[in-house]
Amino acid sequence: MRRPRDQDANLLSDFILALPILVFSFAAHEFAHGYAALRQGDDTALQQGRLTLNPLPHIDPWFTLIMPALLWYGSHGAFIFGGAKPVQVRPDRYRNYRRGDIIVSLAGVATNLLIALLCTLLFVLLGLIFRTMAASGEVIGTAQRMLAWGVMLNLILCFFNLLPIPPLDGSHVLYHLLPSGLRQRYRSFQRLGFLPLLALMLLFPGAIQRLLLPAYRGMALFVQVATPFAVGDRWNILLR
Repeated sequence: MRRPRDQDANLLSDFILALPILVFSFAAHEFAHGYAALRQGDDTALQQGRLTLNPLPHIDPWFTLIMPALLWYGSHGAFIFGGAKPVQVRPDRYRNYRRGDIIVSLAGVATNLLIALLCTLLFVLLGLIFRTMAASGEVIGTAQRMLAWGVMLNLILCFFNLLPIPPLDGSHVLYHLLPSGLRQRYRSFQRLGFLPLLALMLLFPGAIQRLLLPAYRGMALFVQVATPFAVGDRWNILLR
């Protein structure tokens, strides 16, 4: 049985590895929204200097850094929640409002899914490098551990943001699928901000677990693909 000091050390090391991936993933998500909006005719994000993968313009000190850290340590690494400063868009500037709104809304989640896939490919590539070259097992193992966090965090970000709960991205897609008589009533929930989502997470955590089932299945698939190429056993954050 590990001593509490060992557990605290592992928790800190995991946080150090996961935080850069998390912040970059937030930034890439928002950049994708802004770039997609630009392609649809709205240059608001460009004018505000948000069309960059540099995380600094996208960071909200509380939502991006402080709150994830507090939740991470408060739950001993079992729960994390946060986000970047939302990119502002002007849907009225889209050349086609319905098409533009759907594309811009899905751009962020598609980017997170792409990052998860790239992290998987890099994980496999590092394993192959370790087998064929005289590379440091400790360095490769640490890098694979970071990439495993990249897969898990981006799958969660992808499918979490697809939930049809305002103001998440999935709510914009569902809005356009609803009958016209229900659309404005549904969108009115956006005035409550994240309160409905936080209430669901705190009062019905089992519901969130079920809604995120595609993310968990994606992680299980990643474990199957990655295990033959793993260096050591500390990479598998999903089994701890």
